[in-house]
Amino acid sequence: MKLHELHDNEGATKSKRRKARGPGSGKGKTAGRGIKGQKSRSGVAIGGYEGGQMPLYRRLPKRGFSKPNQKRFAVINLGLIEKFIGLGKLDIKAEITEDMLVEAGLTGHKRDGIRILNKGEITSKVMLSVSGASAAAVEAVAAAGGTLTVAPVLEPHGKSVRKAV
Repeated sequence: MKLHELHDNEGATKSKRRKARGPGSGKGKTAGRGIKGQKSRSGVAIGGYEGGQMPLYRRLPKRGFSKPNQKRFAVINLGLIEKFIGLGKLDIKAEITEDMLVEAGLTGHKRDGIRILNKGEITSKVMLSVSGASAAAVEAVAAAGGTLTVAPVLEPHGKSVRKAV
């Protein structure tokens, strides 16, 4: 086999339709754009334009506010932690930190911290150290004989942002 003998398999490539190349092409004259109108011209940018009328996205009232620098926490439920302890992916003899939870695969990434919620049951005596937890989760861990420590999340300037309990 030589380089000039190489070719794709049958049907692997499809030739591009050649528009506006005469009536014999099947897409000649108007090239499938129909007759007249804005969409038949080149450089169409309709987007939110409604022909001089005030566009819908400007007629509707704007409500609310999204804080641009808000903290986003990865959420983990107590039932999932118990499941991973049962599978042997978490060691309850040592203190379980956020990095250990990420390594075990409970969450893909910890974002601005990890927040523990009280969904599911926990029976193991665990020592957890995370950025946030619900009050019910703290009580559930304490009822099982463990401890749940909530460390405040720090801003880049060293200021404490929020202590979720």
